[in-house]
Amino acid sequence: MLTLRQLFLNHNAQTTHFPLLLEFERAQGVYLYDKDGKPFTDLISGIGVSNLGHGNQRVIHAIKDQADKYMHLMVYGEYVQTPQVRFAEKLVAILPESLNSVYFTNSGSEAVEGALKLAKRFTGRTQIVAMHNSYHGSTHGALSVMGNEEFKQAYRPLLPGVNFIRFNEADELQYITTETACVIAETIQGEAGISVPDAVYMQALRARCTEVGALLILDEIQAAFGRTGKLFGFEHFGIVPDILLLAKALGGGMPIGAFVASGELMAAFKENPILGHITTFGGHPVSCAAGLAALEVLLDDCLIDGVAEKEALFRAKLTHPAIKAIRGKGLMLAAEFESFELNKKIIDRCIENGIITDWFLNCSNSMRIAPPLIITEAQILHACEVIMEAVEFYSPA
Repeated sequence: MLTLRQLFLNHNAQTTHFPLLLEFERAQGVYLYDKDGKPFTDLISGIGVSNLGHGNQRVIHAIKDQADKYMHLMVYGEYVQTPQVRFAEKLVAILPESLNSVYFTNSGSEAVEGALKLAKRFTGRTQIVAMHNSYHGSTHGALSVMGNEEFKQAYRPLLPGVNFIRFNEADELQYITTETACVIAETIQGEAGISVPDAVYMQALRARCTEVGALLILDEIQAAFGRTGKLFGFEHFGIVPDILLLAKALGGGMPIGAFVASGELMAAFKENPILGHITTFGGHPVSCAAGLAALEVLLDDCLIDGVAEKEALFRAKLTHPAIKAIRGKGLMLAAEFESFELNKKIIDRCIENGIITDWFLNCSNSMRIAPPLIITEAQILHACEVIMEAVEFYSPA
């Protein structure tokens, strides 16, 4: 009889020749448990998804309660469905006044696609400006604005009219012109190895977009919901985007994305043509119920309040000549090593010793550190001990 691993390799599509092949049977808090009951500390939160950790009972109750009432009823935007309405109401209540209309999608990539369409439709322009080293997803439109040719060259031709500028380089803002429909940028670049911009740059970017009439799309698919120490990453920089992209932690572990804009912008989808953006499962009632519960837990339990202190603890404990830098904000961090080869060895040893971490698509020599926001001081200290043992093992001081 074939094992589960063999069946996985036979029938589940893989995207590399070397999947991790870890088998987990359950997850709770910051821990993933394999079939032998061994706990693994989750330092990546499913790539920014599990901000509340795993198995939050309020989220699980919301999922079960909504599943008992109804699941899919109709394509998005036609029926008045309580979970969608209440979740949108809660989101706009915590966002700036101009971000008052929510379009729920299935994923972050679909949110990107919808936002790009909206910007072109609203402005009547076709040029898009994106950032080098950016990552926005794997669908064709999202690939078109990805700033890494290695991951998209096999899929050309992609969207025409996309120009790239360097993130955090103010002199290149001149390439945003009256021909530009939108600029799409991560508020903090994730797959670039956590690249944090200067506040002055972000304010200049906002001002340039306003000056030439281009819409500013900020991708907070990884950064939002407390990960950086603030509810939304743009709060660090004193700016507000025209369109905000959300996903990952948005659903409390369930699949959902969203793009948020003003009602005036979103109304462009109503005509010429009508049904300007359509999704069947976007804003699924169960995902919306889970997302609303997760947001309420985040706020009610004040989980963001301790993020800065937890960041400081990671920075204090991860010091070694082999660690070239610790970049990031809050619990969205990267530890840089001299090479991918060294980083990969350290990551593999950490996994062997019960700490789950990984590397970044556009910065393979850096280790991702993005645990659930609920991680405790004791759990951070243990994770850092394991990381430092691996660092010392492969790169003695």
